[in-house]
Amino acid sequence: MKRLLFTITLLIGGTVMALTEKERTLCDVAACTARGDLRRLEGACAMAYGAGWTTKELKDAATQLYAYCGFPRALNALGVLYKVAPGADKGKADYNPSRPDGDSLARGTANQTKLCGHEVTGPFFDWCPAIGDYLRAHLFGDIFGRDALDWRTREIVTVAALAAIGNVKPQLGAHIGIAKHNGVTDAEIAEILAVVCTEDTVSPFRAGTPNTRYRQYFSGRSWLAALTKNEKETGVPIHNVTFEPGCRNNWHAHTGGQILVCVGGEGWYQARGEKAVKMVPGSVVEIPANVEHWHGAGPKTWFSHLAVECHPDTNKNTWLEPVSDADYAEATKD
Repeated sequence: MKRLLFTITLLIGGTVMALTEKERTLCDVAACTARGDLRRLEGACAMAYGAGWTTKELKDAATQLYAYCGFPRALNALGVLYKVAPGADKGKADYNPSRPDGDSLARGTANQTKLCGHEVTGPFFDWCPAIGDYLRAHLFGDIFGRDALDWRTREIVTVAALAAIGNVKPQLGAHIGIAKHNGVTDAEIAEILAVVCTEDTVSPFRAGTPNTRYRQYFSGRSWLAALTKNEKETGVPIHNVTFEPGCRNNWHAHTGGQILVCVGGEGWYQARGEKAVKMVPGSVVEIPANVEHWHGAGPKTWFSHLAVECHPDTNKNTWLEPVSDADYAEATKD
């Protein structure tokens, strides 16, 4: 895991490219599909065509994703693909039947075992056998049994989509393991995450510009966007702050207090002498005046929060020492 995190750091800095350009475009298609970002998806599909993907392959990737992000988003993605597909490809089914012949459950059980490297069983599937049968028969039997994409490529699509959805850590972790079992390297996994998760995709709010003004008070890269324009009239300045994985600010305090609202990713807040609090979208932290604290991203997750400045006319920041790596690691144990 340490090697994976180190690779992510290099990739974010732009010094390592493990995936091919063609594979990166497919990651973008998968991520836009999972998020339901149809505006960006149109451009992503055009880039994928330019990189050499065929309509048959892109249709199969979007169809596969209904199992991971739902029919509505998969259907919307196919609608976008139909719009941008070459005219000669419209109206073509590519192959028939739409799924392989034979016993889907038996084929899917064999595929799942080979794909994962072991038989998938346990109390959860004993408790709800229906979901296990659906996974084996339809996902691994019917979808993974089709030949439009190989399993390695399908896992690249899946990891990209799950990373883009967010808040599905068990499934993302499982599919990272499956992807590696099918030939995707640590460096390639790291690049998928770096391609899919950027400062512009963490939350619905714009990330803004690199936070150079306060760079000396942050461990890692951050971005800052002022969201309010009439602060003198409203008296409520609001900023969106975005942190890359592992980034956090120094211990500090506000004489007038502060309110944090998580709007994307996953992060942490800790007051001096207290247990750290995980923040996920919708989490609100009210920080009293003069309480020393820090906040930032998780070790492996992007994080975006709104910062509401209380009593802005008199509120002053006092910046203190950085959060040590040891204290950060202890605070962010999940």
